[in-house]
Amino acid sequence: MSYPQWQRQLESGLADMDLSLSDSQQQQLLAFLALLNKWNKAYNLTAVRDERVMVSRQLLDSLSIVPWISTDHLLDVGAGGGLPGIPLAIVFPEKRFTLLDSNGKKTRFLNQCVLELGLDNVEVIHGRAEDCQPEQPFDQISSRAFTALENLVTWCEPLLAENGEFLAMKGQYPDDEVSALPAGWQVESSQALTVPGADGERHLLVVRRAPLSR
Repeated sequence: MSYPQWQRQLESGLADMDLSLSDSQQQQLLAFLALLNKWNKAYNLTAVRDERVMVSRQLLDSLSIVPWISTDHLLDVGAGGGLPGIPLAIVFPEKRFTLLDSNGKKTRFLNQCVLELGLDNVEVIHGRAEDCQPEQPFDQISSRAFTALENLVTWCEPLLAENGEFLAMKGQYPDDEVSALPAGWQVESSQALTVPGADGERHLLVVRRAPLSR
């Protein structure tokens, strides 16, 4: 697929999502997608290999949670191929993003993205969530196709600020995962996401610590 075709898909999708990005931001997104497509052939960064759907299922899907990003410094756990962390960092150059993954091949790719795209607002950490020791906890932690909600809150609880929230990106609404949440945690809200050009359901679950009963 040619680069111009991706650009047309991106422009159309952004218009449908009512997202206004500069030409340079759009070119950064497309350059990231080209890197992801190139490295994926050797590094198995993502299961999406059909170039016709990459804009929708990777870029636009990642950007579907833009309205919920409110922190100045977001942690993306299980960052994998940089989704949603890299697209979000391009959209929010004034915010900081920490991308955490335990797979060395994937963090090498992420570091290459930071270098080639000039993303001064992105830090990449190679390691497990359980071993991560940030200077201060995060107000928001995003997760896309990483793990079940129970594991997410168990592994990453020390990384989340007291009043922070997990932004868990899921496909179909995960009833089983929600019912398996450990005591002390709750789904504060759930939002069905619309991703232009993407089939299937998409949901964002905002997970917080449950208020203590008085």
